[in-house]
Amino acid sequence: MLTQDYLKKTIDEKGAGLLVLVDPDRLDEHQLPRFAQLCEDAEVDAFLVGSSILVQQDFDDFVCSFKSATSLPVIGFPGSINQISASLDAILFLSIISGRNPEYLFGQHVHAAPIIQRAELEALSTGYMLIESGRLTTAQYISGSLPLPRNKPEVAAATGLAAQMMGMKYLFADGGSGADESVPEEMIFAISESCSIPLIVGGGISSPIQASRKVQAGASLVVIGNAIEDRVDGGYIKELASAVHVAVPRPMGSD
Repeated sequence: MLTQDYLKKTIDEKGAGLLVLVDPDRLDEHQLPRFAQLCEDAEVDAFLVGSSILVQQDFDDFVCSFKSATSLPVIGFPGSINQISASLDAILFLSIISGRNPEYLFGQHVHAAPIIQRAELEALSTGYMLIESGRLTTAQYISGSLPLPRNKPEVAAATGLAAQMMGMKYLFADGGSGADESVPEEMIFAISESCSIPLIVGGGISSPIQASRKVQAGASLVVIGNAIEDRVDGGYIKELASAVHVAVPRPMGSD
């Protein structure tokens, strides 16, 4: 099954899906089997793998080790062209549509596309929006892109709609790794009301209540990384997954 079909099936059957983001610089290969098993037992839906700055690990070796430890999809969330591996199930083909840096709107993609094609990777075209989160994040610093202001949901909605009209298959609203504040529900609602493609939301989410609210506002896929890496606890991960899976999207402001 294609990863895109798997994600669609997950959203259709569960209302939304939980993606766990794994940073190779933060999780040692020797920890992968236990970590992957805890996530599978907790009914996590898939993994994202990537880092803003890959320092300590050989990316391909890490992905191979990860794939041997889990039956769930392992999807690339690349911080650079060096984070492409033929062992991935798919890769987010990210364009930072919130910024105006041409290298991350289209430039790096020209270099990455032939590599992805040779690796026969499933490319998931994704309009990536950095959202103001209360601090300068690594993603913002590395990409040289200003985030969208968190109090301007209409700007985010129009940005997402433009990406959809350009043919992108997913939108990703991200506060960034270790964000002080997560993406506001009002912004998630505005994007999901304007756009019909799946909305991925991540950054600064650490509790089941927060995760549930993102789905209620319109998120199709919720990404949690640092919070789980800092608290590798099966019960906690299960609570997060259950909060995402039972949350039913509803209009903002309804009881």
